[in-house]
Amino acid sequence: MPLPVEILRSRLANEFSACERGSRAIVQLSDPEMAVFPVSIDVGLPKVPGPVLEGEKVVYRYDHRFRMIITKNYPFEKPMIIWLTPIFHPNIMMPEDGGHLCTRLLEGWSFNSNLVTFIKGIEMLLISPNGSSPFGTESCTRAAQYFNAQERRCVPLVVPVQPKVVCR
Repeated sequence: MPLPVEILRSRLANEFSACERGSRAIVQLSDPEMAVFPVSIDVGLPKVPGPVLEGEKVVYRYDHRFRMIITKNYPFEKPMIIWLTPIFHPNIMMPEDGGHLCTRLLEGWSFNSNLVTFIKGIEMLLISPNGSSPFGTESCTRAAQYFNAQERRCVPLVVPVQPKVVCR
């Protein structure tokens, strides 16, 4: 049985606010009033490194976007995710392949799950691809082979430079 619409809207508004406070995510709703479901939410992940393929070289992009589609059955029903930006990842399909996300975060979805925890999980997935559980697409399989052959190393994070203040 779905939540009453006003309670659902209130819960989602609280979760969107928590996303902006508790993660790097930039959240934009297709319908800020949430008058009609499903609601489409575009999520930006600035300053989060994720692999992309440029020619034959893997580089890191620091600006990613995906779309969440939330039905009136949320939170009993998990959001649908569609990746929108270029990616070279075993667990995220390229947009031209459908942009779907393969993650245990969605498999274990329950009433107690929330969007801020989910988005933080996606940030971690971007930073640490799981080559042992790829999607079956050609690009995901190729990404899995690449990451399984690489030595684990830290991804370069973007850290804002703090200006030095000199007191005289």
